[in-house]
Amino acid sequence: MTAFIPEDIFNYVQIEALSAHPDGSVIACAVKTVDRAADTYRSKIWLIPTDGSQAAQLTQADGFDDSPEWSPDGDRLAFVSDRGGNAPQIFTIPRSTGEAFALSKLPGGVASFTWSPNGKQLLASGIVAVDPHARGERRAGEAKQAEDAPELIWRLPYKSDGLGYILDREIHAFLIDASTGEHRQLTDGAFDVKSLGWSPDGRRFAFTRTRDERAAHCSDVWVQSVDGGSPQQMTREVSMAQYPKWSPDGRWLVFSGSREEGDAQIRLWLLDMQTSEVRGLGDESIEVVSGDNVCWSEDSRSVRVIVAQRGRQIVAQVSVPEGAMTELVKGDFQISSMAQIDGRITYVVQDAASPNRITLVDPKTQASRTLHDLNAWWTERTAPQVEARMFNVPNGEGGREQIEGWLLLPRHRRGPVPLLLDVHGGPASYALLAYQWHPHWTVLCERGWGVLALNPVGSSSFGRDFAHRLRGRWGELDLPQHVAAVKALADERICDGRFAIGGKSYGGYLTAWSIGQTDLFRAALIVAPVTNLETHYGTSDSGYYADPYSMYGEPFIEREKTRQLSPMQHAEKASTPTLILQGKEDERCPKCQSEELYVTLMRGGETPTEMVLYPNGSHHFFEEGRPSHRLHALQHAIGWLEHWIDVPVQVKKDTQGNRSDRR
Repeated sequence: MTAFIPEDIFNYVQIEALSAHPDGSVIACAVKTVDRAADTYRSKIWLIPTDGSQAAQLTQADGFDDSPEWSPDGDRLAFVSDRGGNAPQIFTIPRSTGEAFALSKLPGGVASFTWSPNGKQLLASGIVAVDPHARGERRAGEAKQAEDAPELIWRLPYKSDGLGYILDREIHAFLIDASTGEHRQLTDGAFDVKSLGWSPDGRRFAFTRTRDERAAHCSDVWVQSVDGGSPQQMTREVSMAQYPKWSPDGRWLVFSGSREEGDAQIRLWLLDMQTSEVRGLGDESIEVVSGDNVCWSEDSRSVRVIVAQRGRQIVAQVSVPEGAMTELVKGDFQISSMAQIDGRITYVVQDAASPNRITLVDPKTQASRTLHDLNAWWTERTAPQVEARMFNVPNGEGGREQIEGWLLLPRHRRGPVPLLLDVHGGPASYALLAYQWHPHWTVLCERGWGVLALNPVGSSSFGRDFAHRLRGRWGELDLPQHVAAVKALADERICDGRFAIGGKSYGGYLTAWSIGQTDLFRAALIVAPVTNLETHYGTSDSGYYADPYSMYGEPFIEREKTRQLSPMQHAEKASTPTLILQGKEDERCPKCQSEELYVTLMRGGETPTEMVLYPNGSHHFFEEGRPSHRLHALQHAIGWLEHWIDVPVQVKKDTQGNRSDRR
């Protein structure tokens, strides 16, 4: 067998965006691969037959082909591509044979699209250049500003992770003729159109758009005629509305979102188009996975959706309007994309021991089969042993509670092993199992390590009360639970007492917090962290509304609390050797957060510390950045952990020379 190595990131094939042909015979999907020579990514459209026969790559030309969607009659497949190095446009290709045809000609390119019910038109969202110095008073069609032009800032948000400055463009809805490609702009104003959905008769469309206010991050559902007329705002109750889907009978609109700005837990909402009433669909504990994953039943009596449940991502059916939920597809895995085929469900699924794959299931019989596995290289390696474990931990109120996590161990373990405690982001998220988020897991297990990915208090998918308890108590409640879990594994002789800790985003926060609170860990890996909540509030693209929600400080942060809960307040006590990895263009957790911690550790004593900055790297550089940067980060991280795991922590002493025992 071949060993897992860091370079496996170049082998990994990522399956995205499923679209089932109307006759159910074939699934179109986007397949993303790494072009190592060009140090970039490629994406092509593939066709996966549902009868299990050989899959085939449909598109071949250079470019990034994404977002496939079959026309209603199944004769054509449309997709978005940036061929020729141009702005992304809609291309169409006949099902049978032929070359892809560039259909749209939007000046700023296409962000998303969807076919009309009769297949004669497409709705698309496209980028429109505007003059930021007009402060939102101009209409669309202004010339694009020079790249080095002064950047006037007059509202929030003014930047976005992965995009940078955003006040020189807007995103609007366009109507495109499916035969000629001629287009007409449907929306205009100082806002961004986020998502689109046709009415079943094709005469109207629903869309979500940001608010034209000083702080424009919230979004609402609107409805507008494709033939003109004034748009009608349908919601205001939900702060973050997204992905409206019209029922086949036209009675309902289902969309997802959160009531409070900054709330990362998303639920379903139901809009009655007859009464304009908006209400939550089902119990608020039904937490849906963000994305365009809602599928209506033909009789308009239910929707199928991907639901986050106890650290898993399952497919469930929710009745309309009652909101009763029925689990359809579940297991120790996470589903990331789905489509319907004559009552059956096809989906992309991944677990902690195997790569993503396309599966087809009949919910009535539960008969399922893998249609295609594009990561055949994985079978040449020995996958880790994975177990869902429960841990008895302190609840922060003087009692105890049970929490769950994923424990990965070497397949042929012969005794206790060193352990990496990998802390998930959020914190209102959960341990994600997709390989691209943590390729170091398999490499470490290959080299004799264990990995624990815990879902402690604050994690989503375990009920709103469980997640909300961490608000205003970052680090204080969840770090003791992490510590209790790793000590339990040591007591069981599963791990040998050599512990390391690491995490990204909020995981970086808790790792930075931990090194100022305990000397338990021999090595720390901090990726794109929050280290100073007070400065994160004003420098992050979302800090000004996400941080107040997390700290119960609406509409502003509570400065005393944020200082108390900031890792920077305790960093001078750290003794744990610490590696910091940071994207230089990260706007979610800006590099100042890493730099402040690095300088403090370097000036505060002899704690071994390094920092690596990745040029042009966004918040997601570790899993989606330039391939060569990802390899460097992976190799550097593993090297740091392996070097320091065998070196006992040199515990700092106080000014009187006494040992600072913080274990």
